[in-house]
Amino acid sequence: MASSTSGTKIDLDQVAYFLITGASRGIGQRMAIETARRFRAGSIVVLLARSASGLESTRAEILEVNPHITVVTSSVDLSNASRELLEDIIGKSLGKKPVESFGLAAIVHNVGTIGNVERKAIDMADRQEWEEYFATNVITVGVLNSCFLRRFGECPRKLVVNITSKACLVPFKSMGFYCSGKAAREMYFKVLANEEPDLVVLNYSPGPVDTDMTVDIQGRSNAKEIRAYFKGLRDSTTMLTTHQTTAKFLSVLEAGQFKSGDHVDYYD
Repeated sequence: MASSTSGTKIDLDQVAYFLITGASRGIGQRMAIETARRFRAGSIVVLLARSASGLESTRAEILEVNPHITVVTSSVDLSNASRELLEDIIGKSLGKKPVESFGLAAIVHNVGTIGNVERKAIDMADRQEWEEYFATNVITVGVLNSCFLRRFGECPRKLVVNITSKACLVPFKSMGFYCSGKAAREMYFKVLANEEPDLVVLNYSPGPVDTDMTVDIQGRSNAKEIRAYFKGLRDSTTMLTTHQTTAKFLSVLEAGQFKSGDHVDYYD
C-alpha cells in the first residue's frame, strides 16, 4: 500500500543529498536553485544535463543563495547513459561521505523532451525515433532511479519526484511521443510508490510554463489549435513562470497533503 498523506511531508531544512536532471535551464534550473536554498550546510546537490555551460550557470546561482553546500555538475547525455556511468556519477559526487550522514536523499526526474510534434500519430513509423525518445524520457529515468535508490537504501528519508504533465492523462494532437512517454513514466512511478511504502513519491505536473519547450511546441506543432493555445497563453500573459511553478512544488512537498504516488497539478 502507498503511504498515507501524513507520511509525505518533506522537511528540506536538513542535511540532504539532492540530484536533479535537466538542471541547466527552465523548470529544472529554478527547482534546483530554490530547493537548494533550503538545505543545511553539508548538503550535496548534483546537477545533471547535457549543457555544461548551463549547469555551471545553475551551480553559480545555487552557491549565491547557499554557499554552505557542495554543488556537483555532470554533463551527460541521458539518451544513452549506461547504468555504470550513472552509478559512477553518484559515487563520485559522494566522495567519502556515508549515505547515513544525510537526513534526506531526494531525486527529481525533470529531464524531458517534447519529441517530434510535426508528426501525427499515424505517421510515427520511424522505429529509431521511438527508441531514442523512450531512451531519454523513460528508460534512462528508470535506470537512474534504480541506481539512486539502491545507493541510498540506508538513508532514513527518501524522496522521488517525477516531473510529469497533464499530457499523461489527456491526449493532445501532435504530441504522440510526449503523451506516450509521460504516461509510461508516470505509471512506473505509481508502481514504485505502491511497492515501496517507505518512499515518498510525487508526480508533479507543473502546468503550462514559459520555457523553451513550450516555445518549440508553439512553433512546430502540426495542430493549429495547439499552436493557438500556447500563443493565447503568451499573449494574455497567463502562462506560468518557472518561479511560480517551483513555489507551488515546494509548498506541496512541505505541506504533505498528498499520497505517495499521486499526480499533483499546479492548479490542484
